[in-house]
Amino acid sequence: MFEGGPAWDRIVEREPKWAGVFFWHLAPMLLITAGLEGWGLRHWGKWLSAYQGYKRFPGETIILYEVGQVLLNLFLILVCARLIKMLGRTFHGRTTYTFTRAFATVVYGLSPMFLLRLVDPFPTVNPMYTWLPGIVLSIWVLYDGLPRLLQPDPTHALGLYMTSAIVLFLCTGLIRVITGLYLMGNTGFAHSFIGRKIIEWLGP
Repeated sequence: MFEGGPAWDRIVEREPKWAGVFFWHLAPMLLITAGLEGWGLRHWGKWLSAYQGYKRFPGETIILYEVGQVLLNLFLILVCARLIKMLGRTFHGRTTYTFTRAFATVVYGLSPMFLLRLVDPFPTVNPMYTWLPGIVLSIWVLYDGLPRLLQPDPTHALGLYMTSAIVLFLCTGLIRVITGLYLMGNTGFAHSFIGRKIIEWLGP
């Protein structure tokens, strides 16, 4: 985020592998943010204007929320990587274009957004307050990274960047709205089929 082009150049030189990107960057990033937010919900709760006070969450709800959020974000990244890969093939027809590079672009590009989520544990921080500046920073970072990793034709680089930025903005915003609604008690995920399966898997 602070080095821009040189940092992306080092990523390209290493030729990122999906396993390395997942286990050394994405998984720790998701687990750390989920763990810290869960700790904050457990100890402080969350200020909700609808309640005009702090709402406390039981341990089962916190675990379900954080597990669901990790899975949603993982699904989001895979879908965005797939969409950007398809967009890349639309803008240029290189047969060497790989899902791994699209995956690395999304994971490293969204790092600023996940970095700002480190302040989510604080009870008065609204989830949208960390998402909006985070996704703006991510889109800014992608300006240097996307052309280096995906290597589109120069005439198509701006178009690929703009469409990819729109995809990330809309998808991450949708996930943030879903998780925010859950915190406010406006969704019944705990009573859904997936929610019950997660509770059964976690045990009593």
